[in-house]
Amino acid sequence: MNTNLRMPVLFVGHGSPMNAIEDSAWRREWQRLGKTLPKPRAVLCVSAHWETRGVGITAASKPETIHDFYGFPPELFAVEYPAPGDPDLARDIAGGVGDDATPVHLDPQRGIDHGAWSVLCAMYPEAGVPVLQLSLDTRRPGAWHYALAQRLAFLRDEGVLVLGSGNIVHNLMLLGRFWNAPAPPGWAVRFRDRVNAAIARRDHAALCDWPSLGPDAALAVPTPEHYLPLLYALALQRDDDGITTFNDDVFATLAMTSFVIGAGS
Repeated sequence: MNTNLRMPVLFVGHGSPMNAIEDSAWRREWQRLGKTLPKPRAVLCVSAHWETRGVGITAASKPETIHDFYGFPPELFAVEYPAPGDPDLARDIAGGVGDDATPVHLDPQRGIDHGAWSVLCAMYPEAGVPVLQLSLDTRRPGAWHYALAQRLAFLRDEGVLVLGSGNIVHNLMLLGRFWNAPAPPGWAVRFRDRVNAAIARRDHAALCDWPSLGPDAALAVPTPEHYLPLLYALALQRDDDGITTFNDDVFATLAMTSFVIGAGS
């Protein structure tokens, strides 16, 4: 399929899964995107919540809604997001992205986690757009993920919206300490600002090596899974693509900062 329309790319700070059912300024922005961005043929989500050894892609025709969390109210566990999958597209992506060194494995059993559906249920509440997920091998360095993501570039010209879903600052161990604080910790804000500045100057090499962004990186990114989806979005930025920041908030120890890259930005 060739829509003759280059799709934008998204990185979304998804925060708490409660954003799926609670009204917030962040969720309202997701709703706005669903109404204003070009309607995609499908969504390929790279979520912080699917970590694997090697690389996998969902290949179920009817992927289940995974409730991959605990300690939340029953209303959240009752959420179902019955978007279809697209096994044929999954095979095309696996073939176009994988090679002998990095095969992409089809997973016909894996469903859609909250990194995907908590955002998409606001963007596309009718659940009519097929959704696939690509997994993260978090043993690999940032530059490896960036290079792999560049192989997804063909999808933008085939009507597929690539969505990175994570948080550029994500420290749950310290979340409780700052939950009711009058302001987020300085290290979280400073790291968010450094990431934003590097994105503005298109210093993707520095972003792939996030510890190089300063000593605050150790607290902002104690584990890589929520940061890495950002690299999958940035790797698809072309020379003529603008970038627009939205939801640029730091809440406690989470940065909700998000970006639209390319058409529609």
